[in-house]
Amino acid sequence: MLTQLSIRNFALIASADIAFSTGFTSITGETGSGKSILLGALNLILGERADYSVIRDTGKKTVVEAVFQIAETHKEWFLAQDIDWETETVIRREITAQGKSRAFINDTPVQLTQLKELTEQLIYIHSQHQTLELKKPGFQLALLDGFAGIAEQVSQFQTNFKRFRKEQQQLEQLRRQLIEQQQESDYIRFQLEELEELEFAQHDYSAYELELSRFGQLDDLKLAYDALANGLTVENGPVDGVRSIRLLVDKWKHVDPELENLANRLASVMIELDDISNEAASQLESMEMNPERQATLIQLVDRYNQLLRKHHVQSQEELVALMQSYQNRFESNEELEQQIETLSQKITRDLGELTKIAQSFHQQRVASAKKLEQHLLGLMEELKLPDAQLKFEVNALEQLNENGLTEVQLLFSANAGMSPKPIDKTASGGELSRLMLAVQATMSDLKSLPTLILDEIDTGVSGEVALRIGKLLQKMGERLQLFTITHLPQVAAKGQQQYEVAKSSEGNETMTRIYQLNDTERLDAIARLMSGDSLSEAAKANAQLLLN
Repeated sequence: MLTQLSIRNFALIASADIAFSTGFTSITGETGSGKSILLGALNLILGERADYSVIRDTGKKTVVEAVFQIAETHKEWFLAQDIDWETETVIRREITAQGKSRAFINDTPVQLTQLKELTEQLIYIHSQHQTLELKKPGFQLALLDGFAGIAEQVSQFQTNFKRFRKEQQQLEQLRRQLIEQQQESDYIRFQLEELEELEFAQHDYSAYELELSRFGQLDDLKLAYDALANGLTVENGPVDGVRSIRLLVDKWKHVDPELENLANRLASVMIELDDISNEAASQLESMEMNPERQATLIQLVDRYNQLLRKHHVQSQEELVALMQSYQNRFESNEELEQQIETLSQKITRDLGELTKIAQSFHQQRVASAKKLEQHLLGLMEELKLPDAQLKFEVNALEQLNENGLTEVQLLFSANAGMSPKPIDKTASGGELSRLMLAVQATMSDLKSLPTLILDEIDTGVSGEVALRIGKLLQKMGERLQLFTITHLPQVAAKGQQQYEVAKSSEGNETMTRIYQLNDTERLDAIARLMSGDSLSEAAKANAQLLLN
């Protein structure tokens, strides 16, 4: 249960410290007094996103701190989150005008997701607009699931169904990708065949280009080789000249060591010149025109150059890399087909499992619908709707969705002799409020929540109906800690304790304060709810009757 709430620098509240008790607590105050501010502060504790406009003094941080007395059953969650376990747990939110937001559980910093995980087990706030949720099929189905005791299983089913839908989307994407690749496969195959015809492993096209260049300059090359082969050894040529010099040097090399060194080098020159001449002669003998070889090379090199230009590359290595990429694309098609087959099989299995679970949900929903109808009708009778008719129309769907295979529509009629119709077409504001109160009473029992806050759930009713609502809330307060924000004296009077939210002006500032009423203040507050600002003796007497 919530035992204490401290608020600092939040909207119209400069500072507030409020202690709470068990049972049913009513919260009253004039319209515009700031009751919504109290809910806004509590929503921070519940892990809602911070609205930085609520910071009263931007030079200071806004702090909301709540103390909960919690059960031993929550200890495992604290240990799993590595947070100190205390039966008296302190939750704190801090926000600054600079856009910083921090959350703490027992002085341990936590993420908002962790905060929500804990607080959704401790407290629930039903705001005014949520009464309209009752008209939505999703809310009606969630109510039925809660009553059937399958809410957690449905939540896990929804998680698995979202994963299943993602798998289906992934499969569609893979199929589109395969179609696109198959559409260009003919083009790729043609390009690949062209490149494979060049047989890169057997041909060196750079060498062929060099060989063709030699064929084109054959006569000039012969002249050059002939000069080397014959010009070096011609009579009185370079070789004869070097030989004569060598004879002279050999005659005197024994006299001077340096001359001997030069003589040795000259001998090496003689050997090199002879070798050059012989090799050139050998090349000259082999240099014959081969027209067939030349024609073959021209054909190969022309095709090679065509593909270089076509693919905008410069070398044989680049063409080989391009050919490999085309081959990889063919292989990726095969891999893609295998991925599609594997994923298709998994989707078929998952669909079968999800369908089986959904069918089980449907059977449990059908079985629980009648029981829930009778339970709610019993509460509606307490709330002075004895002739109400209520029916959960549970239909099976052919197409699986995130809720399974069930479609639910809540039919309602408040009056005898009128057949029940969809609730969004029949219920008035007061009838809707009473039905939602019956729903909240049911859900609070099912969820075993320690604390429930109802924001003006009694809208649209008065008189005897309001008194019945007050009695039902009083009964609910015996099972849980219940807070109700109300404008109805019949409801406020049924609280074990009552708090007032009041707005006042101090100097140039407007302030909101929240305080518990003593017996005298409470009598006056309820009398004002009945008669306005004029506190007549009759109003006080009626207020006393309600309190008694």
